Amino acid sequence: MITAALFLCFLLLFIAGTPVGVALGLAGCLAIFMADLGLMAAPTNAYTGIAKYPLLAVPMFVLVGAIFDRSGVALRLVNFTSAIVGRRAGSLAAVTVIVSMFLGGISGSGPANAAAVGGAMIGALSRAGYPRAFSASVIGAAAATDILIPPSIALIIYSVLVPQASVPALFAAGMIPGILAGIALIVPVLYVSKKNGFGLAEKDLPRPPFWKSFREAIWGLLAPVLILGGMRAGWFTPTEAAVMAVLYGLFVGFVIYRSLTLRDVYEMFVEAAEISGVILIVVALAAIFGWAGSTLGVFDHAANAIVATGGNQYVILTLLIIMLIVIGMFLDGVSTFLILLPLLMPIANKFGWDPVWFGVLLTLKIAIGQFTPPMAVNLMVSCRIAGVPMESTLRWVFPMIASMFVVLILMVIFPEIALWLPRVLGYL
Repeated sequence: MITAALFLCFLLLFIAGTPVGVALGLAGCLAIFMADLGLMAAPTNAYTGIAKYPLLAVPMFVLVGAIFDRSGVALRLVNFTSAIVGRRAGSLAAVTVIVSMFLGGISGSGPANAAAVGGAMIGALSRAGYPRAFSASVIGAAAATDILIPPSIALIIYSVLVPQASVPALFAAGMIPGILAGIALIVPVLYVSKKNGFGLAEKDLPRPPFWKSFREAIWGLLAPVLILGGMRAGWFTPTEAAVMAVLYGLFVGFVIYRSLTLRDVYEMFVEAAEISGVILIVVALAAIFGWAGSTLGVFDHAANAIVATGGNQYVILTLLIIMLIVIGMFLDGVSTFLILLPLLMPIANKFGWDPVWFGVLLTLKIAIGQFTPPMAVNLMVSCRIAGVPMESTLRWVFPMIASMFVVLILMVIFPEIALWLPRVLGYL
């Protein structure tokens, strides 16, 4: 009865339009009250849910994404990538994917990536002859690589919820799948562009001079080297790396490019505080739900029931993939992890799945969901910037979904795609 009340209360509140965090918190409080566990456990677990050192990186990486957007790093990266790729049909759309992947090494938020790249690329893509609906599809899909390529806010949250998977191991494990996902997206982008004659006007656009664009973009190119290289060298932890990235971004914006003002800093701090506040409130309220479910044994019983259906691990994994991609259409990665990990980890433990591989696999599933209509969070941002309805992107976005799904299948068949790099670096 209490188990039913926990899930039913959450589902009813969620369907009624209650914010995810509030629905989780209220459902957890109801279960705690019905089980007579003491309602004072709710505020205690809300506090312990966010009183974790790795979570300090979340507001810093949100802030650094805003800094590199406003300082003009994204636009300089576009020029440099265009100088490498050249000017031909489809090349500017491919540049969009590459720049999104690179920005994934600076900020760990998919919607933030979509906003930064969309602001820099929508106009250029339109002038080159790309339909705005296609441009929005490319940007929304490419931004999904952001939660795979480190640093990733979703992977940080996963490490907090699954202590046996460290942040450095997850960051290393996400690198190769993230790059493969980006390459997989470029294939349908070039094919569709060539087939439909998109970007033919690119041939008339001047190719940016290589060395000039390289000099302008060098400071942005060094950012992932600073973040990831510093962590690998042991100079700082992932949390401290986020602070270093903020300082580096402010230095580039004020001293090198001289494109930031104190007014910009104030607005960026407000924006980062609002986004981070929402994330951490959801984390805190989800901790109540998680504690109630684990204390009552709800998640273990549910996991045992799923395993007891008699399906082998690949059947169960297929069902989880379908479920998570559908859920990813409606929820961001952080919310999905907070809601489902208490249920999913007992299943992973039953089958002996590596927690690092499982975390990256879950993140890739969520990444696909982030640009899968009808409620794709990345696509919502890119469509808003492009000024097009999401329905207009359907014919363009599904080939990109299929290409990312191929990477997902490869990861299931060959787990070393995710585990090879952390093994080499000594994190496993």
